[in-house]
Amino acid sequence: MSITSTCKGCRDDYKVTDAQISRILASPMFNPGNTAPDDVYAARLALCASCPKLQDGVTCIACGCIIPVVAKLKERGCPLPGGGLWQPVAE
Repeated sequence: MSITSTCKGCRDDYKVTDAQISRILASPMFNPGNTAPDDVYAARLALCASCPKLQDGVTCIACGCIIPVVAKLKERGCPLPGGGLWQPVAE
């Protein structure tokens, strides 16, 4: 294997699959008390889709998180400086 300047999460052998994301989102951690409403989740994903920091439609290169997972959590906000693209869900 050649040495590259990308992180291991960006290499093909470490790509997160749709099946893995679905399995994560089905875990007990993602119960209705912890998750953003579907409309907020969809809006967050749309904002991230337009962001140049989104790599391969999944990974945020600003923080390294898996966007389809993190965007589902209501307590999380976008990590970009200056307030980010989206905020935690207010109670």
